[in-house]
Amino acid sequence: MDTNELGLALDTGWILLGAALVFFMQAGFAMVETGFTRAKNAGNIIMKNLMDFCIGTPIFWLFGFGLMFGGSGVLIGGLDLFTDGNGSWATLIFQTVFCATAATIVSGAMAERTKFSAYCIYSMVISAIIYPISGHWIWGGGWLQQLGFHDFAGSAAVHLVGGVSALIGAKILGPRIGKYDKSGKARAIPGHSLTLGALGVFILWFCWFGFNGCSTVALTNGSAETAARVFVTTNLAAAVSTVTVMCITWIRYKKPDISMTLNGSLAGLVAITAGCDMVSPMGAAAIGIIAGFVVVFGIEFIDKKLRIDDPVGAVGVHGMCGATGTILVGVFACYSGNEVTNQGLLYGGGFQLLGIQILGVLAVIAWVSVTITIVFQIIKHTIGLRVSKEEEIMGLDRPEHGLSSAYADFMPAVPSVLGVGSDTPTPASVPAVTVEKAVSVTRVSGEHPSSIHKVVIIANPSRFDTLKESLNAIGVTGITMTNVMGCGHQKGASEYYRGTPLDITLLPKIKLEIVVSAVPVEQVIAAAKQALYTGHIGDGKIFVYDVEDVVKVRTGERGFDALQDD
Repeated sequence: MDTNELGLALDTGWILLGAALVFFMQAGFAMVETGFTRAKNAGNIIMKNLMDFCIGTPIFWLFGFGLMFGGSGVLIGGLDLFTDGNGSWATLIFQTVFCATAATIVSGAMAERTKFSAYCIYSMVISAIIYPISGHWIWGGGWLQQLGFHDFAGSAAVHLVGGVSALIGAKILGPRIGKYDKSGKARAIPGHSLTLGALGVFILWFCWFGFNGCSTVALTNGSAETAARVFVTTNLAAAVSTVTVMCITWIRYKKPDISMTLNGSLAGLVAITAGCDMVSPMGAAAIGIIAGFVVVFGIEFIDKKLRIDDPVGAVGVHGMCGATGTILVGVFACYSGNEVTNQGLLYGGGFQLLGIQILGVLAVIAWVSVTITIVFQIIKHTIGLRVSKEEEIMGLDRPEHGLSSAYADFMPAVPSVLGVGSDTPTPASVPAVTVEKAVSVTRVSGEHPSSIHKVVIIANPSRFDTLKESLNAIGVTGITMTNVMGCGHQKGASEYYRGTPLDITLLPKIKLEIVVSAVPVEQVIAAAKQALYTGHIGDGKIFVYDVEDVVKVRTGERGFDALQDD
């Protein structure tokens, strides 16, 4: 193998690596969207993220790739049906996975109330026409590229297209039931799993090194150094944006908001994508800071001022930060390849590049706004865009897919806290209670204790082991335990979800039900208080009821006899 063949093989392998990483972004988007929405729609979200790729792949191969790269026209590429990527299989698969990313962005903003059939249709149109034509303007030799518009890996070509589509789709679709009260005030609807959301963000961050870094489409002829710089600027912008959002939410909401901070990571990644090859590390950090502010206040503006329901923040992350990052290329650009050119406004390059970047952003917004509005309106007035009220309340998994639950047969276990037990100190403010094991009762025929009580204990799940040991120590062995959610009159501690205060915070609790007779009820109360007390809100409550009668089903015994073991 000669040097040219080796270089070609290296460059092709680099493109294919990028294609694989960008494909895996589908998993990241699926986890983010699933985690930030409710469990009753989890299966529907997964299905949509699967099908937008599987529908978009043949559509882009059949039609979209030609419109994007099939010619050098000013407005449109051409027709290249059943393309082979103009002879480059690597280019075809690389551009296919980018197309799928643009389509999947829309899913999150329209989650929990969109018909699956409608989603399949508009996802197909985005992949076939909307994304390829604006992509041709930017990457395929179209008029924006000819003007000098720069979007290295797709802040505008991919993310702005998806973000604008998401904004218009969510507006036409309308908010989820219960999102806004009668006065128009936003209510928080928390997602069911921040764990899945965080996993998705980490997957996306990892894959973004392929999204941006492999967009050099080569490692030879000096491209390796550019790729390395792209890795640095991409990572730096994401990290700085994340820290920025954490600080903003910490100040505004009194606590660092987890969900919004996760969005901050994505905001930095989206914003740096356009200029990751042209900016310095200092410029990348500045873009990250700006993206952090844009995503926090952008999501709040969309949610509270425009009253557009975007469950995952797709409009703020992809639309607003995509536009912002593209425009900021005209401010912070200082490289062209590996040469210092100082084209950006901040480096004395004037307003020319900045003006071109702004023009390009406006052109993409206009194109997508018009075309996707037509698509959504056609769907709305034909097969319908939104599911029925009953289906939405039920959750889309059952009516759309015949799935009772994406988490069938799953029951969260009661967490045990290691090290909590007999060695747990009792705070000095509460006197220790001496608990003695109840003496076994010797019964004489007809001689029964005068009363039977039912004790119900609502407590923090982390105290379950300690509570169980304390009750066992006094002779209580019959316990019924249930996992529940609830709060007291204080409605839980004040919390925010994506900047919106929660009306009421339902926290995980355990509910223990105990029927006692031989063991004095006051002894049960004392044991429970000693086991549960921490001095903080949420220690729990104890309810005591009189029991009129008890019947043992197997033997027919009643009262005290029914409570005894055989």
